[in-house]
Amino acid sequence: ESDNPELIKKICIEADYFERNAERMRYPKFRRQHLFVGSGVIEAGCKTVIASRLKRSGMFWTVRGANAILALRCCHMNGEFEDYWEERRAA
Repeated sequence: ESDNPELIKKICIEADYFERNAERMRYPKFRRQHLFVGSGVIEAGCKTVIASRLKRSGMFWTVRGANAILALRCCHMNGEFEDYWEERRAA
């Protein structure tokens, strides 16, 4: 046991975090279900979908324009590009 109350407090805060979030940290189970447990896949997706289009040299986007092009890129990458346009034609 430590005589340092500040250290004890920090340890208790960390232990409490792990206890409260144990349900989210079932990594072996998630891996067995073929789920991703790291951020690498998400980061790569952001780079592919967002950065490769919006961060080209000399580009400037309004929020509205960026949202519109990202919606199209997501639809294209998900194989839903034609569905996107069908919804617009029907409206």
